[in-house]
Amino acid sequence: MDMFALVAAFGGGAFGALLGALPAFIMTGCFALAGALVAAGGGADIGVGFMAFGSFMGPHVAFAGGVAAAAYAGSRGKLKAGNDIVTALNGLGEADVICVGGLFGVIGFVICNLLLMTPLGPITDAVAMTVAISGCIARLAFGKTGLTGKYTGKEPRVWVTGGKGFTYNLMLGAVVGIAVSFVAASMMKAGVPAAALGVFPVVCFGFSAISLIFAQTGFAIPATHHITLPSGLGALAGMAAWGPCGAILGVLIGILSSLCGDFAANAFNSYNDSHIDPPAVTIFIMTIVVNLIRLAVVQLNL
Repeated sequence: MDMFALVAAFGGGAFGALLGALPAFIMTGCFALAGALVAAGGGADIGVGFMAFGSFMGPHVAFAGGVAAAAYAGSRGKLKAGNDIVTALNGLGEADVICVGGLFGVIGFVICNLLLMTPLGPITDAVAMTVAISGCIARLAFGKTGLTGKYTGKEPRVWVTGGKGFTYNLMLGAVVGIAVSFVAASMMKAGVPAAALGVFPVVCFGFSAISLIFAQTGFAIPATHHITLPSGLGALAGMAAWGPCGAILGVLIGILSSLCGDFAANAFNSYNDSHIDPPAVTIFIMTIVVNLIRLAVVQLNL
């Protein structure tokens, strides 16, 4: 474990609290998109490895730090709602809130590195899994609603959105999956080098993260990074086995990711007083699904 990166994680988590969790994540998207494009062109991997997913703007550091700081501030009455991931906590002028962000930046760095040393390391997205775990720790430490929220309604609780909402989630996953997967297929057909094609899911993730700037400013923009990243990974896995037509796997993964995100939002991010990130939950689960499919295809010679 790099001790310099560990110390930097305190600053990254605190910086995430200063900016606010969502603004920090949007910055992650900027570094991910720019860094992936540079890497695709053969440049040094600075933007992705050290910035977007490292100790500065890594979601497990900066976003998770912002989430935890908001939960802490909400529990102390310094912020109206502990699940507020939009507000820049710099505006509170409270040093202890920023320090909590830094502490959770360190916690996120340690958890991520430990996950990479377990059997889950090669088959899941350790950063996303860490964001989910960190959110759970913050809720247990500062919240009062429990991991799945405190539902007080008289009707049965909704875990999966039904009716028109279910149809919409199917469509959302399908159209995003089609866009990502068939652009990847087009790139393969055009002869884009494998190394460049390999960073395409990160490019899509970065684009989705940056698009949340519109949500930050009040527009009804959907979160799609939990669809674009797994869909891109699924498309690459499918195309590695079956050529460009294998991109259809990415579409299927996109649909499943949309539905998984809906379930995670209902299960962990409803009736709550802190934020457990549904896209992070979705990304680490769907990355496992994609990698298990990849292994099955290899083992069964499909």
